[in-house]
Formats: sequence, C-alpha cells, structure tokens
Amino acid sequence: MASPTIKLNSGYDMPQVGFGLWKVNNDTCADQIYHAIKAGYRLFDGACDYGNEVEAGKGIARAITDGLVTRSELFIVSKLWNTFHEGPRVGPICQKQLSDWGIDYFDLYIVHFPVALKYVDPETRYPPGWSGESGQIEFSNAPIQETWTAMEKLVDGGLARSIGVSNFSAQLLMDVLRYARIRPATLQIEHHPYLVQGRLVEYAQREGLVVTAYSSFGPLSFLELDVKQAVAAGPLFEHPVVKSLAAKYAKTPAQVLLRWATQRGLAVIPKSNDPTRLRQNLEVTGWDLEQGEIGEIAALDCGLRFNDPIGYGMYVPIF
Repeated sequence: MASPTIKLNSGYDMPQVGFGLWKVNNDTCADQIYHAIKAGYRLFDGACDYGNEVEAGKGIARAITDGLVTRSELFIVSKLWNTFHEGPRVGPICQKQLSDWGIDYFDLYIVHFPVALKYVDPETRYPPGWSGESGQIEFSNAPIQETWTAMEKLVDGGLARSIGVSNFSAQLLMDVLRYARIRPATLQIEHHPYLVQGRLVEYAQREGLVVTAYSSFGPLSFLELDVKQAVAAGPLFEHPVVKSLAAKYAKTPAQVLLRWATQRGLAVIPKSNDPTRLRQNLEVTGWDLEQGEIGEIAALDCGLRFNDPIGYGMYVPIF
C-alpha cells in the first residue's frame, strides 16, 4: 500500500505518511529502510543529528539495486543542524549529507531548530550535537534571515527541491515569510493529543505550508530518554478515548492517533521495526473518524511538550 500525497507550495507531491529515522539504530537502519520500502513507504525523514544518514543511504541503494523502487519514486528529507546556520556553511554541509545518503538532491531540506550554534567542523565531530568544543552550548550570531537565504540557494543549485522549517513558532514563521524569496514548503513540529498546537497548525496551513507531525504517539518516544514529563504522562495508547475509538473502528490505537492527524491534513512520520505495524501505520488515510471524535481527541491537549532542550538539561529556551 502506498501513501496518498500532499501537494507542496513548491509544486512537488509529498507522501502524507513517511518513515521517521530519529533513534533508528545504525546497525539496523539500512535493513529497516529496505523493509519499509518493501512495505510501501516512499518518504524517509532523516537529519544530520540522527547520525544514521550513511546507513539510510545504504538501505535506499540496496532497494534501488534490487529493483524495488527508483530514486524518483522516493521522497528524501533531511535537516540542517544548528551548528551550520551561518550562510557559507549551509551549502557545504548539505552536500556532505547528500554524499552520506548517496543521492544528488534532497526532496525536502529543513532547518531543524530555530537556534544558531557555533560552528563545529565535521572533521572534528559529526554529528556535532549541541555542545561546542568547550563542552558548553555556544551560540552563533547568524540570524534566521541569513540561514534562510542560504537555504534558498540550495533550491537554486538543485541540491534541494523544497525547503522547510522545524520547531518554529508562528512568530518566527511570520518573520521568515516577510523576506522569503522561496517560501517554506513545510513546518515540522511535535504534535500529538497532549500537544495540539492548534493556532500554530492553523496559521501554517493558512499560509500554504504543509504541517508534518513528529512524535505522534506522545510520550512513547521519550521514555527511553528518561524525560520526566514522558515518564509522568499516561500512555496515549492506553487512554480511554483512544482505546474506545480503536475498538469502534477495529483499528490499533496507533492508527487512531495517526488518522486523527492525517484527517486534518497533516503529514506523519511514524516508524516501526515490526512488519505488521509497518503496514498498519500506512493504513491511516482510507477511513474517517467522526468530527466529534476528532474533537474528543483534541480535547486531551494539556500543552505537554516532550522534545524541548530544557527537558534535556540544556538552557536553550526556544519554546
């Protein structure tokens, strides 16, 4: 089963359901991508910071060699890390990431966080992480406009077909849209019933950006990171509202949560090692929740954010 697509403001079609590569282990990454392609996935969402782009590229190369898919049928996403926000750094790091993937262009290249950190030479440490050479967080003075102008040059040079942003607020989107020659095609944010961010989603969609939800299952992805809020929060899969809807529609709780997002026009990027769940996560567009049920799920919102640098002990107050 293939995912339906969403038309981006850049003119390209993006699969609505993709496979996220955050926390995918290096030793299993190539195989996971290969099997995800066999299951029908065409969008793969990676990043410099995930540290597995070389392995991801090997999985894709194997699938292409075996005739499972062609490059043009895939939609590859990666992200610009914080230490490369200065204008002259953007092109070279994008080219390095393309080389790691073994491809000629990204379908979508995203500014990972709206925070510029001091440059770290990839030859010194890669991925760079949050800390500078001193072991402390060191900020750069690069403004977002400088970074975005360099991102636009990636499109001009054919290194990226579309460009976007992640973890931006509505105010930062307003800022980018004032000077953007090439508008962001997508906004990627943490989005689940505990953190709905309704105003931000509405504003981005009104401005023609496709919103991609990450961490659609709420606290689940953060338990192993020992994020206190995730440990304290109740699992969404066990919430009575989600469980009752799963029973009503003969779907899994995961499918209910993903349909809650996709039915409202968002894209999603879940991942799984399990072949059955891989297929199930693709089956989240061919059936509908009732509007009242969408509201019931949204009513679980309590502003509970899990992916926050502050929660990892780093004073980067971007939210």
